[in-house]
Amino acid sequence: MKTIAEHIKKNEFKNVYLLYGEEAYLRHQYRDKLKEALCPEGDEMNISRFEGKGIPNVEVADLAETLPFFAERRLIIIEESGWFKNGSDGFEDKLKGFPDTTFLIFVESEVDKRGNLFKTVKDIGYAAEMKTPKEKELLTWLTLQCKREGKQITESAAQYLIEQGGSNMNMLQMELEKVLSYAIDAEEIRLEDVQEVCSNQAENQIFEMLDAIGNQNREKALTLYHDLLTLREPAMRILYLLTRQIHILLQVSEMTRLNMDNGSMASKAGIPPFTVGKYKSQIGHFSYSELVGMLEKCQDVDAGIKRGRYQDVIGVELLIVEFSTKKSFV
Repeated sequence: MKTIAEHIKKNEFKNVYLLYGEEAYLRHQYRDKLKEALCPEGDEMNISRFEGKGIPNVEVADLAETLPFFAERRLIIIEESGWFKNGSDGFEDKLKGFPDTTFLIFVESEVDKRGNLFKTVKDIGYAAEMKTPKEKELLTWLTLQCKREGKQITESAAQYLIEQGGSNMNMLQMELEKVLSYAIDAEEIRLEDVQEVCSNQAENQIFEMLDAIGNQNREKALTLYHDLLTLREPAMRILYLLTRQIHILLQVSEMTRLNMDNGSMASKAGIPPFTVGKYKSQIGHFSYSELVGMLEKCQDVDAGIKRGRYQDVIGVELLIVEFSTKKSFV
């Protein structure tokens, strides 16, 4: 990440960047920083975006061969293509022949470092792994975020925020925004401010929702969903929490199969040790393949909402209905 910051500072860029890893907030942050540095604001003529599985390899290559329109650079952003995990039909060979005016940014949550495309990008461009920061780094980040808003935050308040939001930076950002709005007139964010605003109610209800889904209790699952909407939880945040919960269940399921101890499970999955038993109990409702199918469905709905195929509240509701009435998603 420091390397990318240095490239931006010096205005000296690689033609290909790969931003990958578990921390979505950092992947998107550095995607946007590179985009702003590579193309002037408002220059949509020279920016192309692709997202999701099934991206046409040939179309991307044709665009990459096209010179920019009255500008220095053409930028192509490719997100969650799966090319770095499942293969790209030889796109790595085409990468080497694109004009110097073309710049590509790949944003991927998962990669296979043994793959040809990864090796090519690492050789001719720059690959940056976005790891979840440690608690000390998160505390520093929260302090800087508050400072940008002209506020201080006590260490106890920041630590409690991390306890509630977890180590996921997108979640922390959303929780921090709530606290900043609540304490808009205060110069310092205190522990009681965070306690007043943040609670684990949403996560608890998502946990109950998955229990209801596992028991095929559609009515209860939908009631919990509507309760969260009544509490003004955004549908996209509910979808994020549901996706996160399923991902944790997948991890716990696999680690249980490997006979790992609870402490190791908690550390790997990023959950408190005392909750491991609850997760172990919940995975009894689902097979591993069912959880994989549910995770893929969540990702598909997320992409569909962002592309405008359907409205967020309805999209998430239909997903919950499907999960809790039948298991055709495997």
